[in-house]
Amino acid sequence: MNKSDELRMTHSGIITQKGQKTVHISFERGNDFAEATLPSGSIEKSSGFTPEELEQLKQYLLQNSEDIMNRAKKVNPLRSWMKKD
Repeated sequence: MNKSDELRMTHSGIITQKGQKTVHISFERGNDFAEATLPSGSIEKSSGFTPEELEQLKQYLLQNSEDIMNRAKKVNPLRSWMKKD
């Protein structure tokens, strides 16, 4: 597997929108990308992924939503912005 074949997932901290806690997730693979949200698991935007791959990403998000939400709780946007530990 070369570097462009690797799938990378990043996520935001928890954002409260309309009274609901939401996490924004990005998947990247070379020039391909997909943007999703939790808790819905919906794919908002994508390019380069097949419909089958998008369904797999959605299922991954739904199956791992609790873990991802817990990780998102630990994100400190100000600290990340300032690049401090």
